[in-house]
Amino acid sequence: MHYEELMERLGFPSSELLRKILEHLMTPEEARIATALPGSVDEIAERLSMDKSRVEEVLEGLFRKGVAIPKDFKERNYYRLVRNIVQLHDATLASKHMRDPEYARLWKEFGEREAHRVVGEFFAATGIKFGRVVPAYNAIKDLPGVLPCENIVEMMRAQKKIAVVPCSCRNVTRFAGDGCRYTKELVEDEKTWKCVQVGRGAEYVIERGSGIELSVDEAIELIERMEEDGLIHTWPNTAKIVDRTVTVNCNCCSDCCENFLASKHSGVPVSAFLEKSRYVAYVDEDLCVACGLCVQRCHFNAITLGEHAAVDEDKCFGCGVCVVGCKQGAIKMKVVRRPEHIPP
Repeated sequence: MHYEELMERLGFPSSELLRKILEHLMTPEEARIATALPGSVDEIAERLSMDKSRVEEVLEGLFRKGVAIPKDFKERNYYRLVRNIVQLHDATLASKHMRDPEYARLWKEFGEREAHRVVGEFFAATGIKFGRVVPAYNAIKDLPGVLPCENIVEMMRAQKKIAVVPCSCRNVTRFAGDGCRYTKELVEDEKTWKCVQVGRGAEYVIERGSGIELSVDEAIELIERMEEDGLIHTWPNTAKIVDRTVTVNCNCCSDCCENFLASKHSGVPVSAFLEKSRYVAYVDEDLCVACGLCVQRCHFNAITLGEHAAVDEDKCFGCGVCVVGCKQGAIKMKVVRRPEHIPP
C-alpha cells in the first residue's frame, strides 16, 4: 500500500520497475513513514501513532539515503519527500555511499523502459528550458564581453559553499553498464567526482555525508580537468549566480546524462529543455589538419569532417568542448546571441 502511494506521488503509479526500486531502497516501515511526509518529527509520530524517537531515527536514515529532505539541514526536524522522480534518482544515486550494482541496474532498466521517455516528454510539454550550457572557460576566457553568468570560474568564485559528489548518472552507467567513454568517475575516488553542488545544494550533501566540501581553488582545478575530459558545463537557465534556487553545476556527457538520455528515449530534441550558450564554434581552415578529434569530442553531432572540420551552427550548443580539445588551435568561439538570451 505505502509503496503504491509513493509511486503515485512520484508520477509512475503503475510502474512495477519503480516499485522494485522503492522496495530495494526502503523497508515497509520506512515507506510508511515516507508516505506521511511532509511534516515534523512530532507530527509524523502523532499521525502514525509511533514512538517519536523511532520516527526520528527512520527519518534520519531516509535523509541519508536521499528520500527525505529536511527543511533545515542541521536541525533536521521538518521533512518533505523528494519532489519528483528526477530528484529521487539524483539524491539516492549521487553519493559516495552508492556502491550497489543491483540498485543501479534497476534504475537503468526503469530509465530505458519508462522514465527517460516520460521525463523528456514532460520537459518538452512545459515549454521551459530548465538548464543552460555554460561555455568552457578555456574556450572563451580571452574573448571580450564575457558575462559573469557565463564565466564558470567567476561563478565558482562567487559561491559561499561548494561541494562535489559522484555523478548519479555515471554511477548508473558504471555499475550497470559499460561506463562513460568521456571521463573516468569512481565513487571510491573523490578526486574523480564531477557533480558540483553550490549554495544550499552544497550544504545538503555536506550535512548528509554524500559528498565533500571544496575550496574555490579546488573547484576551479576540477573545472580545468573536466574541460580537458570534454564534459559540458550546465547551469540553471538563469543569469543568477548565487540564489536559493541555484544548487547544482552538472558537468554532462552525451552517453550517461539525464538530459541526453531523456532526449534519446523520448525523441524530443535536447534543445527542447537545454538552452544553448550565447556562443558557437567556428573553424579556422588555415589551421585545421582534419584530425577528427573535435568530431569525437562533440556531444551534439555539430561537427563534420572533410578536407577540414566544419561546424553546423544550428546544431552547435556553444559548449566549447571542441575548442579546448583542438591541439592546433583551429576551432574558436564567437558570440551569436545577445545578453538578453540568458533569462534574468
